[in-house]
Amino acid sequence: MEQQVHFTTLATPDLDAARRFYVDGLGWTPLLDVPGEIVFFQVAPGTVLAFFEAAQFGQDLGTGPERPAVSGVTLAHNVGDRDAVRALADAMAAAGGTVLTAPEEGAFGGVFHALVRDPNGVVWEVAHNPGWSVDADGTVRLG
Repeated sequence: MEQQVHFTTLATPDLDAARRFYVDGLGWTPLLDVPGEIVFFQVAPGTVLAFFEAAQFGQDLGTGPERPAVSGVTLAHNVGDRDAVRALADAMAAAGGTVLTAPEEGAFGGVFHALVRDPNGVVWEVAHNPGWSVDADGTVRLG
């Protein structure tokens, strides 16, 4: 298996709220939007983030103890400076998100960040990390 993830799919109890937050509030453009079912966003070359209506997500996966719920997940978005962290956290709040941690110094690696929960509970870390960069070929550099 190649070391790649092409889709990240999150169950959402309110697909319309997710759509309003990401499309109307943040200005994202759907790659594919199936009302009442799922909305896909291309977030990087070859990478898609999807929000799947929770009941249909459960049906798609099946049920039972072999299908445990995932916990402890955040999505992260890195920006160029501390002011951009503040601006994006404010924009996400204006779009219907809830600021969980106001922009502040992080506990690790010189990161300045904020945590914002979208209307369906997805937690985003908005961060300025001076040790993070992406080369022209897409290679991520940390540290």
